[in-house]
Parts: sequence; C-alpha cells; structure tokens
Amino acid sequence: MEFGRLIVAMATPLHEDLEVDFEKAASLAAHLVDQGVESIVVSGTTGESPTISREEKVDLIRTVKAAVKAPVIANVGTNDTRISIRNAKDAEEAGADGILLVAPYYNKPDQGMLYDHFAAIANSVRIPSMLYNVPGRTAISIKANTIIRLSHEIPNITMLKDAAGNLEDTTMVIRDAARGFRVYTGEDALTLPTLAIGGYGVVSVAAHVAAPQMKRMIEAYLRGDISTAAQIHLSLYAINRALFLQPNPVPVKKALELVGFDIGPLRPPLEEASEEVTMELKRALEDLGVL
Repeated sequence: MEFGRLIVAMATPLHEDLEVDFEKAASLAAHLVDQGVESIVVSGTTGESPTISREEKVDLIRTVKAAVKAPVIANVGTNDTRISIRNAKDAEEAGADGILLVAPYYNKPDQGMLYDHFAAIANSVRIPSMLYNVPGRTAISIKANTIIRLSHEIPNITMLKDAAGNLEDTTMVIRDAARGFRVYTGEDALTLPTLAIGGYGVVSVAAHVAAPQMKRMIEAYLRGDISTAAQIHLSLYAINRALFLQPNPVPVKKALELVGFDIGPLRPPLEEASEEVTMELKRALEDLGVL
C-alpha cells in the first residue's frame, strides 16, 4: 500500500450539538484530497480521538473511505492493549488501509512492554501499522532502538509518525530501521529537515489550509530544487507556528473557519480559539495568500 508523502491528520467535523457531522467529514476529506493530500488519518490527535466513541470512529472510517479514493489510516492506539487490538480489528473490518498506534499514555510502560504492546496490535490485523511517537502528549517516548527493533521483527510495522522533535533520534531510526521502513515527521515545521536526512514525508496538520504549498515544497526537494523548497519552508513558518499556539486541534478548526470551511465546534474540554490566536491565524493565512 502506497500512502504517499503528504498525509493529513484530519480534524473531525461536529454539529453544534457536538455530534459528529459525517456529511461534512466526507466533504472535508474530498476537499483535502483535491488540495493534494495523498492519505488521510482519521480519529487521531487532530481528530479529537479522546472524545470520539468506538462507533463514531468506525463510522468515520467508512465515511471517509466512501468519499475519497485516497488511503485511510485509522488511529486505534490506546493505553490498553486489549482495547487497541479491538480497535484495530474494527478498523480493518471498516475498510481502513492502515492503522496508527500511539504510545500508551498515563500508565507509562517501559520499552520492553512497549515492544510487546505494539507487536500484539500489529499482529492482530493484516493491514500495515504506523507507530506514533508523541511524548509531549503521552509522557513516554518510544526509543529509537525500540522502533528499529519493531521495524525488523514485526513485518506489519512499516511506518513511523515522529512527533518527538528530536532529529538525532530520527536520524538513527532512518539509518538503522528495516529496509523500506518509512519515517514521517508529525511536526509540520520539520517536514523539510526530515526529508533532508532521509525521511519520507509528513503527517500534517497544516495541510488543512496549506496542502498545495506543502506539496510543492516536497516536490521541489525531491527534484533537487533545494532553493525553492527552502523558500516555501520559510513561507510556511507563520502558519506552522500559529497552528500550535493553543492545543491542537483548536487552532486548525479556527483556521478552516477563517478560510470558509467551517467544521464546527470542539468537544469539551477543548474550546474555541482565543481572540489572540485567531488574529495570529488571520495574519498567517494572509501571509500565505489563502485569506
């Protein structure tokens, strides 16, 4: 399965009563693909996974699969291995093309326990797995050696979403992981630096409002036009910064509203972007030429 280099972690549209807006989810998915996104992650961090129910997650997979031809990756990871396996089987049955496995949060397993956790989930299904290292949210990191070992020993684990922001560890994984293992940054601002050290692509938040620019940057880098890639990278600085001035996905939902693609509110405890962040988003979107 080819997931491409530009993957979006899609926000989850909600009605004003906070129920999932599946019609708008289909529209958003189609819009993102039209803008150049190659695959879609559903019910991830940006998709408000902590407040999305099991049934809603399954319905989101089915909705997005029906709306676009692009591959769909379903976030199934939790801090309970049994529930994660159940979610993985749900996702495969619903038609997901891959699964995303976040590191277990709160209960803080050690690296050996992490290995067993990820191996058990990946081995429970036939579709490929993407590890998700985001220590800023989980309070633990999947160490480079653990990722490398999993890449060599568990055939279904074929990708990493690296949101740890440590290019030294990223370099080690790219150098030593199994042949064909693909490393995606989960930090929009590190897309070009990650490509430069041999990474494959990005699982993006900014692609909600800047997919064409990100795609051009990636393509410029791949054809060896480093100067153009660097110029685009610099032009994305303001939006990449603004999208994380409050916890994701608070700013990106506001950014979509500002560009005319309102996908509704957030489920508590998340709330609407502040006035200050809204102004920063407006300035960044104007600088980018999309507002």
